[in-house]
Amino acid sequence: MIHGGDIYRNHVKLDFSVNINPQGIPQSVKEALQESVDLSERYPDIHAQRLTERIRDVENAGNAGILCGNGASELFMAVVHAVKPKKILIPVPSFYGYEWAAQASGAEIIFYEMKEAQGFCLDEGIYEALTEDMDLLFLANPNNPVGNILSEAFLMKLCEHCLRKGIRVVLDECFLEFTGENGFGADKDHWEQYPNVVVVRAFTKLYAIPGVRLGYLMTGDHKLYEQIRKQLPEWNLSVFAQMAGCAALDEKEYRNRTVAIVQKEREYLIQALSELGITVYPGRADYLLLQTDLPLAARLLERQILIRDCSNYRGLDEGFYRIAVKEHKENTILIQELQDIEQKEGKNHGKH
Repeated sequence: MIHGGDIYRNHVKLDFSVNINPQGIPQSVKEALQESVDLSERYPDIHAQRLTERIRDVENAGNAGILCGNGASELFMAVVHAVKPKKILIPVPSFYGYEWAAQASGAEIIFYEMKEAQGFCLDEGIYEALTEDMDLLFLANPNNPVGNILSEAFLMKLCEHCLRKGIRVVLDECFLEFTGENGFGADKDHWEQYPNVVVVRAFTKLYAIPGVRLGYLMTGDHKLYEQIRKQLPEWNLSVFAQMAGCAALDEKEYRNRTVAIVQKEREYLIQALSELGITVYPGRADYLLLQTDLPLAARLLERQILIRDCSNYRGLDEGFYRIAVKEHKENTILIQELQDIEQKEGKNHGKH
């Protein structure tokens, strides 16, 4: 199992391999975590009631069932154990956590390969794979590592198709708020119209707290909600996670500022990288997928900069890398180092 952020086995000054908010942890969240120390002598609220109510208010989730988890990863695992699918479809390239959870279910896993020529975008061909014998579809919006998003029309058509075929859809929206787009639940009617959909979100990336471990899911299927709930440990959320989550949800200005910062810096990186002859796939999230013949991961690590080598993603191979969108000072350092590498090792190494 390989992810970004392996700063424990590498000497790193700048980590571009994990996609967390370039603003860092909000001050209010830091204060909440500090206050949590005094509550550590108590058991946390087994129902996470205050946090769940705040999520419902912020998400305007209506009557949808809401469950919190120790990060999105715990929730993916809980869903597959609850559904007990025999056959799972995963479009690739995508987040390895889906496959990890799918393997735990013992289900047959089918991979739908998105095509490089189409920018690794999901296309109409997926309907052929979504047959009556398919039980569950993992779907990311935006996709990771590409960063592209599904149009609302395409997503709704896909959910409708899966509903007719009896297929559950696990819709990962963990990076959606970076795009400024509305999520599946923006229309409260969707929870009733598409009870086959389970939306998963996380605090990890948006509030820069991967070490806290906090995510949540929403679904309009209350029977499934109960089945998933029974797959989770009684006290799966610490007092730290619950208090940090409540504080984070009050950070509306922080969220709005995030979208503006990420958009501006993403555009800067796309232009600068393209000028270096590196192919950039124009994503909408706080990361970018790159392609080049230069051994970027190795060369940058020599300079104590860590990026994500994507050669282990299904559907990708050597030469694909993912970088986070960070603050301008850090992005500038990355570009300067890449310029130096390019000058020493040659030009025009991207695909055009």
